[in-house]
Amino acid sequence: GIKKPFTEVIKANIGDAHAMGQRPITFLRQVVALCTYPNLLDSPSFPEDAKKRARRILQGCGGNSLGSYTASQGINCIREDVASYIERRDGGVPADPDNIYLTTGASDGISAILKILISGGGKSRTGVMIPIPQYPLYSAAISELDAIQVNYYLDEENCWALNVNELRRALNEAKAYCNPKVLCIINPGNPTGQVQNRKCIEDVLHFAWEEKLFLLADEVYQDNVYSEGCQFHSFKKILYEMGPEYYNNVELASFHSTSKGYMGECGYRGGYMEVINLHPEIKGQLVKLLSVRLCPPVSGQAAMDIVVNPPVPGEESYAQFIKEKESVLNNLAKKAKLTEDMFNKIPGVQCNPLQGAMYAFPRIFIPSKAIEEAKAHKMAPDMFYCMKLLEETGICVVPGSGFGQREGTYHFRMTILPPVEKLKMLLEKVKDFHIKFLEKYA
Repeated sequence: GIKKPFTEVIKANIGDAHAMGQRPITFLRQVVALCTYPNLLDSPSFPEDAKKRARRILQGCGGNSLGSYTASQGINCIREDVASYIERRDGGVPADPDNIYLTTGASDGISAILKILISGGGKSRTGVMIPIPQYPLYSAAISELDAIQVNYYLDEENCWALNVNELRRALNEAKAYCNPKVLCIINPGNPTGQVQNRKCIEDVLHFAWEEKLFLLADEVYQDNVYSEGCQFHSFKKILYEMGPEYYNNVELASFHSTSKGYMGECGYRGGYMEVINLHPEIKGQLVKLLSVRLCPPVSGQAAMDIVVNPPVPGEESYAQFIKEKESVLNNLAKKAKLTEDMFNKIPGVQCNPLQGAMYAFPRIFIPSKAIEEAKAHKMAPDMFYCMKLLEETGICVVPGSGFGQREGTYHFRMTILPPVEKLKMLLEKVKDFHIKFLEKYA
């Protein structure tokens, strides 16, 4: 009931596109609607290309109904569509539908893979190498499975680049107390927004091959690349191009999702993983493990199908689909540049270029007086800062300590998803708050 100095809370803390006002992609919703309520297949309101896809998906379902269980790996025809999509994306690199597993968002796949990779006790416990800063799903899953988290630091001074020397340092130090077997890469990065270049990916793949590490490539932001000169390269494509010695030996699981990209369909919980070079017996165990949860949500599987099998030139929905997709991505590119530019105009704030994904992770200067006050409140300094920001402006962001950061540096993560005008207002409010904060604690 206490009056606040703001009229609304702006939730810039989570990558939830539709909650921030992004419109759904019409074609995706049409197909899912037709699958959910097949009576609509007779309606002239729906385009023929959407009906064609809906019929195909329904034929893959028991009783032609989205309400039936599917195979634990997901509907066959959707896995075939995912494999075709990967082949197109990677310029003809072959993909086998049998290596595709449909999942409940990407998170479910990541947790499942970690489950089958983690074993041992004491010094033989599995070590999982994760980037710092990282998406907290990783630290939470590692903790839940009682594995050992092995941190490697991204290079903030060099636009959050990934350096193989740093991977080697982390691996060698970890060998003293665990058995590092898994290497996680997030590209484009969350929360840091960098897009790894081709050379970096080659170096990482060589390192994984040399050290016999199982590689997890979190590629859910593969459609979200904004900076000139940046391009998304899938780990699988580069692995294939490095030749059979690499391609036939490096164990790789890569992940994608309906929740990000231009779709932003977080609530459908659609996703897939492609797992290559898994030993046949281990593959049997993975399918067994996945069958415990019966199957991923079938509406999410249908949504994933549209992401990998969108309208093509010549189909009636193509023009509208491309217009909507490009509008979302161009808008995000504009907002990425705006956010970076405005943050870098604020004294005591530094922000690397937002090359991809949908977040800014600016570094903030926190005066020693504020650090002391945070300690008195038993809070991390950046948490103290973010709570003050929320109390005074209604803007909700996540402190950098939630993702991990180098000792003595402070950050926060903020999404760039609000509409442009709201984003400008939000950034102006952050600027005013930050200047007052520095004055108060200087």
